Amino acid sequence: MTTRKSGILLHITSLPGQEGVGTLGKEAYAFVDFLEESGQKLWQILPLGPVGAGNSPYQCYSAFAGNPVLIDLELLLDEDLLSADDLETIPAFKKSKVEFDKVSAWKSSLLKKAFQHFQEKKFDHFRDEYYHFLNEHGWWLNDYALFISVRNHFGGLHWNEWDRGIKFREPEAVYDLSEKLEPQIAYEKFVQFMFFRQWHRLKRYANEKGIQIVGDVPLYVSGDSSDVWTNTDIFLLDDELNPIEVGGVPPDYFSETGQLWGNPVFDWQRLKERDYDWWMARLHFNLNMFNLVRIDHFRGLESFWSVSAEEETAINGKWVPAHGYEMLSLIKSQIGVLPFIAEDLGIITTEVDHLRERFNLPGMKVLQFAFATDATNRDLPHNYERNYVVYSGTHDNNTTLGWLNAVEGDEKELVAKYVSEEHAAKQIMEMALASVADTAILPMQDVLELDEKSRMNTPGTATGNWDWRFQWKQLKVGQKKFLKETTEKYNR
Repeated sequence: MTTRKSGILLHITSLPGQEGVGTLGKEAYAFVDFLEESGQKLWQILPLGPVGAGNSPYQCYSAFAGNPVLIDLELLLDEDLLSADDLETIPAFKKSKVEFDKVSAWKSSLLKKAFQHFQEKKFDHFRDEYYHFLNEHGWWLNDYALFISVRNHFGGLHWNEWDRGIKFREPEAVYDLSEKLEPQIAYEKFVQFMFFRQWHRLKRYANEKGIQIVGDVPLYVSGDSSDVWTNTDIFLLDDELNPIEVGGVPPDYFSETGQLWGNPVFDWQRLKERDYDWWMARLHFNLNMFNLVRIDHFRGLESFWSVSAEEETAINGKWVPAHGYEMLSLIKSQIGVLPFIAEDLGIITTEVDHLRERFNLPGMKVLQFAFATDATNRDLPHNYERNYVVYSGTHDNNTTLGWLNAVEGDEKELVAKYVSEEHAAKQIMEMALASVADTAILPMQDVLELDEKSRMNTPGTATGNWDWRFQWKQLKVGQKKFLKETTEKYNR
């Protein structure tokens, strides 16, 4: 029986629909149907958490909570938590881009209305399911709901700027604010209840159709998050809970100063003393959420680039060993085979390769990186081994058509040896599907043959990212036919 499979990379926010942003509603179900019809077996998404400034799904207020804007309001209408009148005057949102602030303001007002109906007339209908949710998720939900409520109470300030008592989670301050903010905390719990209810229904539908969901776990968490506030001891923080060291990557071919991400780095010795409990909870949680999990910046589990929090660039950092081997050994002892994908892009050492191979995790290959040198390039398909996931591009790349339009010099000459100018983007996708790699993933932008205007993210830029959306009318009959036939042609 073949293990070869393929799928599409598309974040939930990029789905079409009337609510200004992709949701967990009917368009998500329609996308699952499209995947099934075109012979795909995987749907890869980005992290689902509540995003902070910049709207990056890799900088969330929680490693566990769901993003409220993804909740589908029509499904709340079906549950009698909203009325038809509530959805009669949907603002005139753009169809090709997410206007995050505008969408969030509109949706939050209706979610508050739904919460009011939930409390006043529908609570009994949800009672058992709701209490089960609170019991199952209380270990992270209680802290998160308090965190968001207190953050709003202090006008959106970073938790490190809150009053000293609550900043340090002194019991009296926690109790007082929990009492004072009880209505807001209850609202936040309701929102999470609805998010997870809708998510697990969608996942179940996808799985019944033979589609597995590939989730994404960033190595680091945002400094301004419930996770850091409630687990200050597992991060390298000073006596005032400011980061001592922050994460990033050193200078390389793409950046003379490296990338300074600013996320607090883990205290791996303290994690070891806690038997990696936070990481175990996080991995088990994500394996319940998704069928497969991509670990972003996997190399940081072997060693990580640690930079003083006072530095302005990532130049003056140092490599510090992590305890990834021990941590992965522990999760393996609990669940057996590890359904993880190791994001091993960039400058990877022999030690990182050994860590990935030790746990038999597939690494990643990206065809847009394949033509920068010569025929020995490790991202060219003839140099692959089977245990890889090959991408035409990722959420951090240009679209394949955009990249082809911009490529020049020696790189362009090498591209020309493999693909002709006409329909070059399709040929790149076919290279991925034809490769020996067990898994091939194509971004939806490439399936639609879109140019650089449809790029999802440009690393190193703070604005103008993450907002791309597609519309069904962009999907042509010929593109669907190509995807289905090429998938079948290469036994995916």
